[in-house]
Amino acid sequence: MLRKKGSLATWLVLDSEGKRKVVEARKQIIMRRTGLSARDLRVLDPLLSYPSTIVGRESAMLINLDHIKAIITATQVLLLNSTDPSVFPFVNNLHQRILILHRATHQLHPQEDSDEAKQLDDMNILPFEFVALEACLEAACSALENEVEILEQQTYPALDKLTSKISTLNLEHIRLFKIRLVALASRVRRIRDELEHLLDDNENMAELCLTEKLAQQQLENSTTSSMDDMENEVLQPDINSASDGVDVENAGTIYSPETKHSSDVEELETLLGAYFVQIGGTLNKLSRLRESVDDTEDYINIALDEKQNRLLQMGVKLSTSKVLLHAFICVTAIFSMNIHIELFDTGMPQFLATCFGGTAACIFLYVVAISWYKHKGLLVD
Repeated sequence: MLRKKGSLATWLVLDSEGKRKVVEARKQIIMRRTGLSARDLRVLDPLLSYPSTIVGRESAMLINLDHIKAIITATQVLLLNSTDPSVFPFVNNLHQRILILHRATHQLHPQEDSDEAKQLDDMNILPFEFVALEACLEAACSALENEVEILEQQTYPALDKLTSKISTLNLEHIRLFKIRLVALASRVRRIRDELEHLLDDNENMAELCLTEKLAQQQLENSTTSSMDDMENEVLQPDINSASDGVDVENAGTIYSPETKHSSDVEELETLLGAYFVQIGGTLNKLSRLRESVDDTEDYINIALDEKQNRLLQMGVKLSTSKVLLHAFICVTAIFSMNIHIELFDTGMPQFLATCFGGTAACIFLYVVAISWYKHKGLLVD
C-alpha cells in the first residue's frame, strides 16, 4: 500500500548488491534520483487507473503491471506498494534474483579452475534491469495465471450444475463468475498488448537497456576527457604525442556500442517473447472458459425456449378445449330453458343419449382440431 504523509511516499529500495531499505521521499526527490517526470510517476498512483505500462526513460524503467508498481534503474529497484501482502512473494523472489546476480558478477574469476567458476563463465548473465524486469513479469503473469486457475475450478462445476438444473441461484452464480471473467480477461489483455507493443518496436526495447546506456554514457565521458587531454598534448611538437593522438582517436573502435546494443535488444526480445507466449496461453484459457460460458448460456436459452414453446402449445390445447366446452355448455343451456319441447317427453334414455352424444362430439372435434394443428405445423410432438 502507498502511505503518504503530506507529499511523502514510502518506497522499498533494493540495490544491485541485494541490500534493501525502506525510505520516505518526496516526489521531487524520486524525480531527481531516477530522471522521471511527474507524469511518469502519476502512472504508479494506485488511486488512478492506468493501463499496464513498461516504458523506458533516459536512466530508468517504469513498470506498472497489475499489482506490480516499480521503478527500475541500472543499479536499483524502487517499489511503491511493498507492504501489500500480494507483493511479498515478488519482493522475496526479486531479492533472491539480485543476490544470485551479484554473486555471479562479483565472484566470477576466470583464473579459477573450479566447476562453479566454469558454470558461471558459461552462464549468460543478464543486466541488472533485465533481471528485475523478468521478476516483475513473472510475478504479474503468475498471479494472473493463478487467478485464472481458481476461476476455472469454480466456474466449470457451476456450469455443469446449471446445465443439470436451471434455477435462479445457479444463474446468479454464473453471472458473478462471468463478471470476474470479463475483468480478469481485460487485465490479461492489457499486459499482453503492452508486451506486443514492445516486441513490435526495437526503439522502445532499446530504451529499456539501461546498463548499456549507462556504459555508453561513461564511455562518451571518458572519450571526451581523453580528447581534451589530447588537445593539450597536440600543442607540443612531439612526434610521440602525435602518434598517441592517433591511438586515442582510434580507441573508440575497440569498444563497439552498436554490437553490444544489438545483443542486449536480442536478449530483451527473447525475455519479452517468453512471457508474451505465457500471457497468451493464460488469455487462451480465459477464451476457452468464456466459450464454455457462452455455450452454456446458449443451451440454457434453447432449453428455456423449448419450455416456452411447450407452454404455448399447452395454451393452444386449452383454448381449443375451452371453445368446445363452451359449445357444449350452449347446448346444455338450450335444454335448460323453460320451453317445452318433445325431447323432454321421450324419457331418460333419450336424455342420456343426448348428453353422451354431445360429449362424444366435443371430444371428436377436439381430436380433429389437434390433428389439424399438427398438420399445419402449429403443434409439434
